[in-house]
Amino acid sequence: MYPLHRGRRLRVNESIRSIVRETSLSSADFMFPMFIAEGENVKVEIPSMPGIYRRSIDLTVEEIKELFALGIRAVNIYVKVNDNLKDNTGKEAWNPNGLMQQAIKAIKTACPEMIVMPDVALDPYSIYGHDGIIKNGDVANDETVEALVKMAVSHAQAGADFVAPSDMMDGRVLRLREGLDSAGFQNVGIMSYSAKYASAFYGPFRDALDSAPKEADIEVPKDKKTYQMDYANRIEAVKEALMDVEEGADMVMVKPGIAYLDIVREVKNAVNVPVTVFHVSGEYAMIKAASERGWLDHDKIMMEQLMCIKRAGASLISTYFAKEAAILLNK
Repeated sequence: MYPLHRGRRLRVNESIRSIVRETSLSSADFMFPMFIAEGENVKVEIPSMPGIYRRSIDLTVEEIKELFALGIRAVNIYVKVNDNLKDNTGKEAWNPNGLMQQAIKAIKTACPEMIVMPDVALDPYSIYGHDGIIKNGDVANDETVEALVKMAVSHAQAGADFVAPSDMMDGRVLRLREGLDSAGFQNVGIMSYSAKYASAFYGPFRDALDSAPKEADIEVPKDKKTYQMDYANRIEAVKEALMDVEEGADMVMVKPGIAYLDIVREVKNAVNVPVTVFHVSGEYAMIKAASERGWLDHDKIMMEQLMCIKRAGASLISTYFAKEAAILLNK
């Protein structure tokens, strides 16, 4: 009781604050999401995400080396697929010579110790912009899962360390685990997007990959709410994470990040595997836009949000701020 106990004694100066600090950040806490494009010497900035680029494989490899030197040990990769390769089956997703497969091989050749987690979902390959195969006006769950298995095995064959299913189809973790094991990839892990909400925070990401739902000459869902989670729900997120762990997920993800820290803590308390949090494109874009106008201190807000995500229970943070934060931490 006051005055015997004074909380401010532990806040007198930075040295004292540092020795009692409960949460810490390091470069190894970050995973960097990267967008890969066809061609050579291609580097195109994404207008809604200042400082984030679509890069060709050659420039991606150069960036990977810089990230590794900063202490970042994982990347989550996505590809910008040419329109002429898109259809309703997603078959380009498991092309052994596809852009994703080439990128995985190039990264692992150039930097073998970098952990590569390619995205597993059909939306970059879909003419309709959905995460699965459209059938009878909706995304067909089981047919999509079979396609995802072929996609994941092709990633493993290319050298991926983990596959990262972001599709939110029912039962896909079990089928991915069975498919990977049957193909001899027992040591390839699964980082499942277990609690992925149907969020408006993904807008800039969909600009980067042209993966938003599109108008079509057939009936298609106008959004992704039939498979991504309702943001009003909390208990459902815990259920989804527990189911994924039971099906064989090695890590589970909550997405988005800052707006969903209550979910991060709930999931962390419920599961016995590492929890990844995706600090998403909209959250990134808001900080960039506000700081450009002088309304916020960019670096202070960036580090505060990352620390809060870690404090909430994240073992790994997938964030577009990874490189900038790592540079600050290395100073």
